[in-house]
Amino acid sequence: MLAEDEGKGKDKDMDSFVQDLRKRRAIAQGMPEEAAAQHKKGRLTARERLDVLFDPGTFTEIDTLVLPRYETYLGGKSSRYGDGVVTGFGMINGRRVVVASQDASVMGGSLGEMHANKIVKAMRMALEYGCPFIALNDSGGARIQEGVDSLGGYARIFDANCEASGVIPQLSVILGPCAGGAVYSPALTDFVFMTENSYMFITGPDVVRAVMQENVSQEELGGGNIHARESGVCHFLTRDDRECLHQVRTLLSYLPSNNQEDPPYIPPADDPARRCPELEQIVPVDPYKPYDVRQVIASIVDDGRFFEVHQLWAENMVVGFARLNGWTVGMVANQPMFLAGCIDIRASVKAAHFIRICDAYNIPIITLQDVPGFLPGKDQEYGGIIRNGARMIYAYSEATVPKLMVILRKSYGGAYCVMSSKGLRGDLLYAWPNAEIAVMGAEGAVNILFRSALKEAPDPNAARAALVRDYERRFNNPYVAAARGLIDDVIEPRDTRSVLIRGLELTLSKRERHVPRKHGISPA
Repeated sequence: MLAEDEGKGKDKDMDSFVQDLRKRRAIAQGMPEEAAAQHKKGRLTARERLDVLFDPGTFTEIDTLVLPRYETYLGGKSSRYGDGVVTGFGMINGRRVVVASQDASVMGGSLGEMHANKIVKAMRMALEYGCPFIALNDSGGARIQEGVDSLGGYARIFDANCEASGVIPQLSVILGPCAGGAVYSPALTDFVFMTENSYMFITGPDVVRAVMQENVSQEELGGGNIHARESGVCHFLTRDDRECLHQVRTLLSYLPSNNQEDPPYIPPADDPARRCPELEQIVPVDPYKPYDVRQVIASIVDDGRFFEVHQLWAENMVVGFARLNGWTVGMVANQPMFLAGCIDIRASVKAAHFIRICDAYNIPIITLQDVPGFLPGKDQEYGGIIRNGARMIYAYSEATVPKLMVILRKSYGGAYCVMSSKGLRGDLLYAWPNAEIAVMGAEGAVNILFRSALKEAPDPNAARAALVRDYERRFNNPYVAAARGLIDDVIEPRDTRSVLIRGLELTLSKRERHVPRKHGISPA
């Protein structure tokens, strides 16, 4: 590090001062061998990541010359200009974004007092100027040498996360280690990206081994695959840094800069009146046959482009972003390929989180419903399906953005109620002509209602079949709901895209307000 008095003196001209500044900035840039060490791990450096993330030539660094209070630490290790994190602002897809990118080459990217101050300062800037904030995480955790100053820094970051929540989009990108208290900042943000060679955990393998007598690797404990498939902490899993950062750019193309703006509108090339006859082949009439609801979404949305969120977790519920006639929408759909599309604990949590993000950032919600009900069983009851299922009810009820829903095939019991029903202030609800809307399927209803009569019938199977047909004709169809005004229309499947676009463009001017309160209390 340069001496504090270097560059001083009345006998120097401006060029000498400029040269001194350049030397200091060069120190902040790091050494080639440090970049080589990152590349050997399959990772980019902190500044290389910014080159990939931002539009070329638009990034402006701030606090380049920040230093920690103490230059030398235990063991002779020292920090340098920037103190292990690069902060600044630039343009992504032509819109301004603020970033903090941790530099693993400086004391392992560990977080000390000034390192934390830089991050909090950047977050406050993003909040004040209404810009998304992105944190690129690659850190060994708290800087032990700085003790409570490091812990206090984490607390300030968490507080800034909470203050910005729902006001500006916050994205966490895990590109290396993220351990201990550091994991709570990503957990407080809207979306978490991970690469396959990154990891997150509260306590590392050594502590787990010592305390719990469990032998587990970093990848098994908190690797990207674990958090994408098992815990649900990770929303997007990618192979490497470059793919991950391109995914971040794509996500931002669907989000507004802040909660006072509308999401970006992109003039469509796709015809808003386009019919979708293929839907009649994609979705079998037989309510027990599976199909991939992603094919339904691709048929309906602009150019078949669907940016899925949480793809590998709670696969019985599909959520993500798309566009209808150029307008950003959030898609929520049951997935009959997994658990027959039943709603379980994970699906409830997944949908509720996504719905609340859409509502916070003025993104209309399109719900595609094909659900036989909530998943039964002891594991679900013990796990809290009651309170977790209530999260989805709360999210739909709380949402004031346009809410449109299409019943593709079946809608039974409480699952009908919780997914954007009229009772939860759904704006426009449609059903296909084959839709079944009832407390339960016809066969189940007949077995309960006519149990005694079927036992006494000469031919129980024939009697049951006749009763099922009669029940379906009288109750288990969309026309009963249409007659009560509980759905707004029964539509042909091929018209789904055009009907949704017309309904969406009507409801974009929606203005709904709740009873004044400090805040609601979402189910735990």
